[in-house]
Amino acid sequence: MSEMIKNTWELGESDSGRFRLLVDSIADYAIIMLDVNGRICSWNLGASHIKGYTKEEVLGKHFSIFYTEEAINEDLPTQQLERAAALGRFEDEGWRRRKDGSQFWADIVITALLNPDGSLQGYTKIIKDMTERKRLEERFRRVVESAPNAMVMIGQRGEIEMVNAQAENLFGYCRSEMLGQKIEILVPDRFRHGHPEQRKMFLSNPQSRPMGAGRDLFGRRKDGSEFPVEIGLNPIETEEGVKVLSSIVDISERKRLEARFRRVVESAPNAMVMINDGGRIEMVNTQAERLFGYSRGEMLGQMVEMLVPERFRHAHPGQRKMFFGDLQSRPMGAGRDLFGRRKNGSEFPVEIGLNPIETEEGMMVLSAIVDISDRKQKEERIQEALREKDLLLGEIHHRVKNNLQVVHSLLSLQSSMINDAAVRGMLTDSQNRIQSMALIHQTLYQSNNFARVYFTEFLEALVPTLVNSYREVNKNIQVNIDAGSVYLSMNSAIPCGLLINELITNAFKHAFVDRAQGEISVTLVVAGKGQLALTVSDNGIGLPEEIDVSNTETLGLRLVSLLSQQLEGELSIHRKNPTRFSLVFPQADI
Repeated sequence: MSEMIKNTWELGESDSGRFRLLVDSIADYAIIMLDVNGRICSWNLGASHIKGYTKEEVLGKHFSIFYTEEAINEDLPTQQLERAAALGRFEDEGWRRRKDGSQFWADIVITALLNPDGSLQGYTKIIKDMTERKRLEERFRRVVESAPNAMVMIGQRGEIEMVNAQAENLFGYCRSEMLGQKIEILVPDRFRHGHPEQRKMFLSNPQSRPMGAGRDLFGRRKDGSEFPVEIGLNPIETEEGVKVLSSIVDISERKRLEARFRRVVESAPNAMVMINDGGRIEMVNTQAERLFGYSRGEMLGQMVEMLVPERFRHAHPGQRKMFFGDLQSRPMGAGRDLFGRRKNGSEFPVEIGLNPIETEEGMMVLSAIVDISDRKQKEERIQEALREKDLLLGEIHHRVKNNLQVVHSLLSLQSSMINDAAVRGMLTDSQNRIQSMALIHQTLYQSNNFARVYFTEFLEALVPTLVNSYREVNKNIQVNIDAGSVYLSMNSAIPCGLLINELITNAFKHAFVDRAQGEISVTLVVAGKGQLALTVSDNGIGLPEEIDVSNTETLGLRLVSLLSQQLEGELSIHRKNPTRFSLVFPQADI
């Protein structure tokens, strides 16, 4: 703008007049023409807008009317004109006053105007109101100053133009020691030689990004000590060109925590593998190298599927995505057999614990992997031993049942050779007792669990046998069973079975004398926590009052009393209408 004004002195009179009209109409710049003594001889529209004076108020007056009394006493107006005359140009900026007393930030250029012979003809003073830009700059500086991180702004030549208090604290320099210096004073000596070239590369394609992606960066304090940093680069467009605002974070503590985490992972007794959300391996420990047969360098950066058997690889990425969609520490593949794959292609069973880890790069998953080959072999041996034990127990129960059947057959043969009805009855009772025990062993042999007897099934087999043994012509005795789904231990099943055998046998033999029909009921139910209630009842003639069950010569009733004691139960008797034997006994743990 000042060059344009200067050139008007070389135009013809008519051209000069038109140009003066153009200058007078400019509203954005205050353009003031001064004579050699500093008196105002031209005042344009912009001067009126910016300074607040009309042309009539200022023409012919010395331009020092705009200066403070202090500035006039220091002879600043005259010094500025002298410098412009000597150097051809004088520049200044600062707060200035308008007519109404308000202040604005002014950018001022005073240019000396020369005649063709080189003599001084006058001056132009151009003023630009930069208040809004100054406010934005101040706001920007306040933002930078209040930033929680160290902030450093450099120009295109690498000189530091702005720093904040955090940068002073971080680097140990005061502000004045950094401003105007090359940014390399904050870079360790070992990296300085390459830094200017990296600066130029960034300025050739400026865009906001982290500095030194993939590399460890370090800052240098005034005392020469180094520390790890993270730097964000942000290009700032200004009137002086592109500048770079750097946000610098001291990550020493984070590095210490990372190092501690790596030491913990490295010293873990299990193989540890950490992957990112893309499935790439970010960290492994020595145990992982030993387990999979790969070196660390062969695993880092590779997809984790390299450690998964080929037959499972197609499904693994989907399972990975599902876990990242619901991150929580848990075992992997609950309920499924998992396998790892070594470098040589061999597979081995594994147990894997998944742990989400929050990092600066996003969520990652740390997997603890345990080779359970030895455990699997032991489990298989245990299972094989259990199968052998089951076979052995089954064979034992089968043989016991067969031996009891032999005894039963011998008693039956002996009974057929005896004419005495009383003796034959005793042999029949003994046969039924033996048959009861044999049925229990048969029930166990046919089941998949040799520790407990499904007692309902036993009763359904026992009752028809007893009915056949004591059936009399012209008598119809019904036996009803209600046992639900009750299981008894072996130690309880045999005495309970014998007890029921005795009570049903007694009912058949004594309850329905001179009666053509009758009913016997057997119930076995859960009576409370850990208690069972057995009831055997009939609608026969009843139990005579003179019979003392606890002190009787009758073998059957003596057995009932003894078996009740063996079951640790409490026996109660209702003698008639109906006759009922009730036993409450503990249900042994199975």
